Amino acid sequence: MTSELALEFARKIRAREQAVGYWAVLDAPVATERIGRLGYDYVALDAQHGLLGYSGVLNGLMAIDAGHTAVGMVRVEDNNLTAIGKALDAGAVGVIVPLVNTAADAAAAVAAAKYPPMGGRSYGPMRSALRIGPKPADSNAATLVFAMIETPDGLANVKEICATPGLDGIYVGPSDLAIAVGGAFPGDPAIETEFNAALETIAEAAASAGIAAGIHTPAGEVAALRLRQGYTFTTVASDLTHLEQIAKAHLDAARSAARSDAGTKEG
Repeated sequence: MTSELALEFARKIRAREQAVGYWAVLDAPVATERIGRLGYDYVALDAQHGLLGYSGVLNGLMAIDAGHTAVGMVRVEDNNLTAIGKALDAGAVGVIVPLVNTAADAAAAVAAAKYPPMGGRSYGPMRSALRIGPKPADSNAATLVFAMIETPDGLANVKEICATPGLDGIYVGPSDLAIAVGGAFPGDPAIETEFNAALETIAEAAASAGIAAGIHTPAGEVAALRLRQGYTFTTVASDLTHLEQIAKAHLDAARSAARSDAGTKEG
C-alpha cells in the first residue's frame, strides 16, 4: 500500500467524509485480496472474534495492500500495548479497540497506538515502515484509533470518550450494544426503541466532538441507512457470513429448480 493511499484515508476519516468497508474473519488471504480489490475504502480484519491469529492478520494486511485499492484495519483483541502495537507493526492503518468503557480507556488506546512523546508504543515498525516511513512523528500523524462503544458504561460515557485527545473516531458494535440496552439477544425487537435511541446518542456525540462515527452492519442496505442517519463510515457483514448465505442461496435455487423440473415431467 502506498503512503498516499493511507494518508488519504486518514484525511477522509478525520474530515468525517463517508467511507464503506468490509469485515473479514477468515484466515484466507487470497479471498481477502479479492475483496480488497472490489472498491471498498477499507477491509477490517477481526483479531478479537475472528478465526485468525497473528500470521493471519499479517497475511491479510499484505493481501489487502496488494490490491492498491483499500487500506487494512484491525479490530484488536484487547486494549493493550502489545495487541495494538503488533497490529500496527504488521501494517494496519488503524485499530478498532473493543470494550472501551471510559475516557481513560480511550486515552490508553490512543497511547498504545502512538510513539513517544504522544504515547508508549514500542519502536519496531516492521511492515508499517514501508507504508509511512520510519519517523515516529509521521506514524503518529497517520495512525487511526477507534474506540468501540458497545457496553452500558461506554454508552453512558460516550461524550467523554469522544472528547479524548488523539481519538479519531468511535465504532459501534451493534450486537453487544443491543445487549447493553437490555436486549435478550442481538436484534431483539423488544428493545428496538432503546437501541435506535442509543445509536442516535452515539452519532450525535461523535458529531459534537468532530470525530468519525463508525458502525458494523449486516448488509449494504443497512450500511446505507446508517450513513443517512449520521454515521460517517460503515462496515458490511463478513466473509464467513456471505460465504454461508451465497452457498445456501445456490443450494436452494438448485433444489427448487430440480423439484420444478420433476413436477413438470410428472404432470
